[in-house]
Amino acid sequence: MSFVMWAPCCIWEATVVFVTVFAYFFLIVAVVSLVIFPALRGRLYGVMVSVFQGGVTRIVGGSSLVSEGMSSAVRSSSTKYLHARSFVARNPMVVIGVSVVVLAPSALAFIVHRPAIFDYSEIRVSEDRQIAVLLTGEQLVPPLPFPPEIFATKEVEMVRPDVMYASRNWALLQPDFVQRLLVVFKLMKERHGYEMVLIEGYRSPERQNDLFAQGGHVTQAAGNLSYHQHGLAADSAFLRNGQVVISERDPWARRGYQLYGEVAEQVGFVWGGRWKMLDLGHVELRKPGVLARTR
Repeated sequence: MSFVMWAPCCIWEATVVFVTVFAYFFLIVAVVSLVIFPALRGRLYGVMVSVFQGGVTRIVGGSSLVSEGMSSAVRSSSTKYLHARSFVARNPMVVIGVSVVVLAPSALAFIVHRPAIFDYSEIRVSEDRQIAVLLTGEQLVPPLPFPPEIFATKEVEMVRPDVMYASRNWALLQPDFVQRLLVVFKLMKERHGYEMVLIEGYRSPERQNDLFAQGGHVTQAAGNLSYHQHGLAADSAFLRNGQVVISERDPWARRGYQLYGEVAEQVGFVWGGRWKMLDLGHVELRKPGVLARTR
């Protein structure tokens, strides 16, 4: 579904990713700097020798011979450091040029970055024999439209407040996607006893932009950046006693969503229940280049 639930762990995970990326960046810069600038190598060597000297001196009780040897090493490294520092002072343009070369790629990537577009080049097809037969056999027929009033319950309105504006026209979806979704619906009923109902299929770019404007808790995809606009995505829920059950807070529905995700992935769908922003009723069929053409 495009109305997604914010997972409590997302903020913590995003923070960890942010810190990890910058730590890796600074590590690369440090390594490159040590390779390019002798001054830094000299200074680091001097610090390491000083630390080692202090430790050895404490162990041997302040041996003058050890101290003199270590002091000589420190003086040597300090001389190298000062010499390298003078080179940097004499050649500021060289230092600036090297710094630009090191930092430019990361800065350029940050400036020109685009919204992430996920597009799989391969679609995994299930090895389940029954699914393979259903996908290659006689074409399944979409169910008759459900009466509008089953989508007007308080529960549905709370989760999908504008569900009355959603399209449930199977004809607007791509045939390959329709057959796979119908196979999922069929197996959910025959294997697990869950009757499925389509909540929303095709979604116009205008409607997608309206949802996007409501914030990231609703959808993170702007117009034409969702598979809904290409007839390759659908949001579904369950039908129980003639009423739509959509909330994952219902234990029965929560179990149903897990089964739904398993079956959906077996026919090659991407299931929104695997995302950080949980979208348990959403499935999409990713094809190479579909979203790339709309950027």
